[in-house]
Amino acid sequence: MMSSSLFKTKQESAIRRWAKPSALYDVRLTNTLTELEKCVKKLNPIKQASSLGPEDVVISHLLEKIGLVVPIFVLETGALHFETLAFLERFQANSKLQLEIYRPKPESVLEFVKTKGQKAIYSSIENRKSCCQIRKVEPLQRALKGQRAWVTGLRREQSPARAQVSFVDDSEFGQTGLTKVNPLVDWSWGDVWHYIDVNGLDYNALHDEFFPSIGCAPCTRAISEGEEFRAGRWWWEQESAKECGLHVSA
Repeated sequence: MMSSSLFKTKQESAIRRWAKPSALYDVRLTNTLTELEKCVKKLNPIKQASSLGPEDVVISHLLEKIGLVVPIFVLETGALHFETLAFLERFQANSKLQLEIYRPKPESVLEFVKTKGQKAIYSSIENRKSCCQIRKVEPLQRALKGQRAWVTGLRREQSPARAQVSFVDDSEFGQTGLTKVNPLVDWSWGDVWHYIDVNGLDYNALHDEFFPSIGCAPCTRAISEGEEFRAGRWWWEQESAKECGLHVSA
């Protein structure tokens, strides 16, 4: 009984802080539902990439709401927070959607640790990106093999590097051969959390601890009031370097 009460209190915390819809929320929701259905039917085979973040939680719920059969995959990097793994278990237990989990090749992880050390990501951008390549990019390539497109939670508001992202994005087609669909591209952070609130959706408990953007545990910290959205990601690097390679042009 106590744990249930604590969980409820924590759920209300992130929602109370962030669930503030924009004036365009209803229009954005309607457009997203319409365009998402069109894209999924036109670009099949297609998968949703889920980091289990708020945007991805919303998209998964939208897909289920529309009744679209779209496989969802999660990159379980071997370095995720306990709270993320706990949420993954809850998602698996309670969702009717098809969920695939991709993990890095163990031999590649061990070779990186052996030759560079577990803290090598802090010593250079090259080492950090090598780790991302092993834990994220290579598993992503396996996850998307044979697909025509993939659905992501990118939003223009997330960072300057993502400010030009479009709903249907073919900018990486020459490098990946895939079209990217970004259903929440014009949604605000408040829109995302409002949707979670009104639909009673579960989410990663770290969001209650001021983690708006969550990646691997060694690469993510809580942010302070006033810091920008992705300040907690790779905080020791310059802003221009803050991508892991999953999104080539973002």
